[in-house]
Amino acid sequence: MSDDSTTDHQDPERLFSALWAAHAHRILAYAQRHVGPDLADEVVAETFLVAWRRLADVPGEALPWLLVVARNTVANQRRSGFRRRAVSQELARIVHLVETHPSAETSALERQTVLRALATLSPREREALLLVSWDGLAPGAAAQVAGCSPSAFAMRLSRARTRLRHASAADAPPPDEPVDHSLELQDGRA
Repeated sequence: MSDDSTTDHQDPERLFSALWAAHAHRILAYAQRHVGPDLADEVVAETFLVAWRRLADVPGEALPWLLVVARNTVANQRRSGFRRRAVSQELARIVHLVETHPSAETSALERQTVLRALATLSPREREALLLVSWDGLAPGAAAQVAGCSPSAFAMRLSRARTRLRHASAADAPPPDEPVDHSLELQDGRA
């Protein structure tokens, strides 16, 4: 919020609070029109997080600037939703392929355990694991495909592998328990 008041420049919390008080309800109304009440709070939170991080860039006429940030946030959410649906569809396809054409060297129990564990990962973690394990990409190339830095990708891949190991171990039924071949995919968040 650009103005000549030195007090506001010295007190970013007060400046941000005033920004919130003046415009949060308008951003919420905008978000509810575009994403509905379930996701509107997330749009508002993300919009004001950007405003906090870029407080020096917020112009004196803040509402249009905040609405542009909210519009971009809505667009990002839509792209993320599309990617989540695409990953879920791809996982469903993979499950179908595995169940239709079982591998000779992999038992049905192991397949089911791995697929269930894979389904518990967040979409970003699943993508990281599949880019490296399924698509055969090196971590650097996979980071480029995932649209993140190599270090962020390495962390994502490490978390995915750890969570997959824990989920696989926790999901394995006792040896005498019959195997249920129905697998329901779970849609996790990043």
